[in-house]
Amino acid sequence: MAEGAPKPAVRKTQKVGRVVSDKMTKTVVVAVDYLKPHPLYRKIIRKTSKFHAHDEANTCKVGDVVRIEETRPLSRTKRWQVIEIVKRGEE
Repeated sequence: MAEGAPKPAVRKTQKVGRVVSDKMTKTVVVAVDYLKPHPLYRKIIRKTSKFHAHDEANTCKVGDVVRIEETRPLSRTKRWQVIEIVKRGEE
């Protein structure tokens, strides 16, 4: 790269999941489901991973489907931030 040339934009990882906890201030816990075949038996297995995500406005509620994006470490457990609420949960 030439000197002074802008760096190419880094594509950050995004995931879509549902909010399972909103009890913390400005933080939500988002569960993301994966479907993966068993390595030997090939049966489809559902795996769930939980991520702590930063929610600046405290707008997310339990049951909402949200899109989260990778970010710099915000605390010991928070490495994600909420980008948008895809679908509101049932009231």
